Amino acid sequence: MGTTMVSSKFSSFSYCSSRRIAATINVPKIKVTKISTPRPPNKDLVAELNYLNNYISATSTTHAKENPCYSNISTNSSTAPRTSTPNSIEAVKLHLIMEIVAERMEMHKNIGAQRDNWNCLLTTSVNMITLSAATMVGLAAVGSSGAPIVALKVSSTILYMAATGLLVVMNKIQPSQLVEEQRNAARLFKQLHGELRTRLSVGNPSENYVNEAMEKVLALDRAYPLPLLGSMLEKFPQTVEPAVWWPRQKQRCVRKEEFGGIGNLKGKNGWDASLEDEMKKVVMVLRKKDMEDYLRLAKGVLNFNKVLAVSGPLLTGLAALGSVFLGSVNASWPAMLGVIGGASASVVNTLEHGGQVGMAFEMYRTTTGFFKLMEESIELNINEQDPHKRENGELFEIKVALQLSRSLSELRQFTASISSSYKENDCEEFASKLF
Repeated sequence: MGTTMVSSKFSSFSYCSSRRIAATINVPKIKVTKISTPRPPNKDLVAELNYLNNYISATSTTHAKENPCYSNISTNSSTAPRTSTPNSIEAVKLHLIMEIVAERMEMHKNIGAQRDNWNCLLTTSVNMITLSAATMVGLAAVGSSGAPIVALKVSSTILYMAATGLLVVMNKIQPSQLVEEQRNAARLFKQLHGELRTRLSVGNPSENYVNEAMEKVLALDRAYPLPLLGSMLEKFPQTVEPAVWWPRQKQRCVRKEEFGGIGNLKGKNGWDASLEDEMKKVVMVLRKKDMEDYLRLAKGVLNFNKVLAVSGPLLTGLAALGSVFLGSVNASWPAMLGVIGGASASVVNTLEHGGQVGMAFEMYRTTTGFFKLMEESIELNINEQDPHKRENGELFEIKVALQLSRSLSELRQFTASISSSYKENDCEEFASKLF
């Protein structure tokens, strides 16, 4: 009987324990609602950053008053956004400049395509007008007198006058040269866009870099203007000078920390006496060989283009004069002048605008500007006394070698073959193998 009582008590105890466990497990679930921080409606990125900064600092101050143990955490959380906010603002500014640069690039690309169509259509139209007028003069010369002959004379005169006016406008604006300007502008804006994207990927852009980026955009706008009236570049300048599309370079105060993550640098930021001597020789060859040669080519193309620009309207004007006197004098010179002048004018027009002589002049001028930019960049680094304010020497040597389309070994062999007392005839090879 004692055994029966013990077993009944044990069974009742196990039953109660199971009820307690079941009661413990079957606790009703409590729904937890998310607490969202208030966000400012319809604010831009900078205003939102300022709002979050103020919200975090206010929240941390309240918690610090309620719980003194929270003071250290609130101090760290409130100071972190304040140190990153200036960098975020500069990043926003660079993003804005990148949008402007991308827009400029697209504008120059579209306008360049439009002006290329101008060149093709105007060249074809003027040639058709001139040849049609020359044909009418020939028909009028072999025909008998009468109303049809007068109609041919008047029509040929009108066509020659129209061709003369169109040629004057075309020779003034030089559509092929305008197209080359827009091509260069689109390429340089694309290059600037890549530089800004690289700076943003590196991180922590400074205010000075933002100002430099804005100066580069404005310098490109001045070098390659979009409108034709007022600010168009002079197509027939008195003196040929290299194209300049960069702002005046200044001595930059570069912090040593900026070069810390690039690589293993030497004691003088990658610079030594041999590298300075190598860069000086590159500058001498660029100045005396490459720049002089391309300036000479640019001057020759400019003079040739001036002759063609004057000859085209002059020939169509003489042809119009011959068509006016056709049949009025008993001589063959009006017919000869009308036919030969029109044919010669079409040849000159095709050679000038179909051959894109203005484009060749702008190409030579831009190439000379590329060499001038290299020269200024090298001299800027060499003249800087503090090596840590220069560009890194190892990276700068690689950049110069690639801009000249040479390897490092080729560049060093080339500069080693040049004596220190460099003269114009000491070196037969040009510095650049790209152009």
